[in-house]
Amino acid sequence: MKILTEGSFDGKKVLLRCELNVPLKDGVITDDTRIVESLPTIKYLLEHNAAVIIMAHLGRPEGTGYEEAFSLAPVAEHLKSLLGREVTLAGDCFGDKTAAQAEALRSGEILMLENVRFVKGETKGSEEFAEKLASYGNVYVNDAFGTTHRAHSSTAIIAKFFPNDKYAGKLLEHEIVNLEKLLKTPARPFTAIIGGSKVSSKIDVLKNMAEKVDNLIVGGGMAYTFIKALGGTVGNSIHEDDKIDIAREVMEVCKEKNVVFALPEDTVVADAFDNEANRKTVPTMEIPDGWEGLDIGAASIEKFKNIVRNSKTILWNGPLGVFEMDNFATGTLEIGKTVGEISQQGAFSAVGGGDSIAAVKKLGIASQISYISTGGGAMIEYLEGKTLPGIAAL
Repeated sequence: MKILTEGSFDGKKVLLRCELNVPLKDGVITDDTRIVESLPTIKYLLEHNAAVIIMAHLGRPEGTGYEEAFSLAPVAEHLKSLLGREVTLAGDCFGDKTAAQAEALRSGEILMLENVRFVKGETKGSEEFAEKLASYGNVYVNDAFGTTHRAHSSTAIIAKFFPNDKYAGKLLEHEIVNLEKLLKTPARPFTAIIGGSKVSSKIDVLKNMAEKVDNLIVGGGMAYTFIKALGGTVGNSIHEDDKIDIAREVMEVCKEKNVVFALPEDTVVADAFDNEANRKTVPTMEIPDGWEGLDIGAASIEKFKNIVRNSKTILWNGPLGVFEMDNFATGTLEIGKTVGEISQQGAFSAVGGGDSIAAVKKLGIASQISYISTGGGAMIEYLEGKTLPGIAAL
């Protein structure tokens, strides 16, 4: 796979796929992280005398044409303010007028195509749509790591029309370098903290990590499926009876590989799924009927902190409790703080998944983390050992 420094972009029209799917409220961008993350690649291409044609999506439109709520207009405007130069938004991404705008584009200028998901063929991986997009430029650069696990027209199919002129952007390169470091050459001891509500969404990550790490910490709602597999009582806690055999399998792999498998020893339980519910701390193996586990307890926090403090590499994906509710966010925040501390001391830390990233931002420690992934689903599939279509295409 070729990276930007291996290409020549002088006088070229570069089709650049960015990840600009930012949250909006009343038409205003509430978090511009993804736009900011795209800047290094955009600036590099402009500095190397390219004309840049940006392709991106926003939200989940119907795919039947223009929808104002999903227009990239606010994104183009914000990008313009960040770059301090004009960003022209095309009226669509598939038409004669857009083709004419692309044709007229000169080096140093930026044209942003309207939301590619306004065309149904995008998510279906239409070769016809990919060929139309490809006709606008003579070089293809993919910098949208967050969509590389989808075989969409603008993220994978389009690459076949650029057999010798396709590159990974700086963000995509950064993601792959760091994920490869985690999977192939981690400093030891290597600890994975896997949280979230369901085992079913993280089965392959758990199995793959059990083969690679020294310590596997499991928290969040998925822990209760493991507790049940061990013969504990989980009360009203979320759990998946049909995944108990998989939980046993993961624990068996850890045992075979001498991996420390850590579950919460104590749990903060509540009598309702509510921030103001009655709560108490009980042994995780003995959650009474009518109560559900919503956070890890003080003893578990200390146990997990000790494991993290003795690690040289940490992967964190998923919260350890119902992080959205302040009364059940303690475990997630405390472990997050410890990950930040040891990162400052030289450990390599990787954080991915919306809630984990939100916790890191809430704590104000984002700058302490070695690597924060921009793609939740794509990161998960990479860690599962799957081939991502958008990366394979390059």
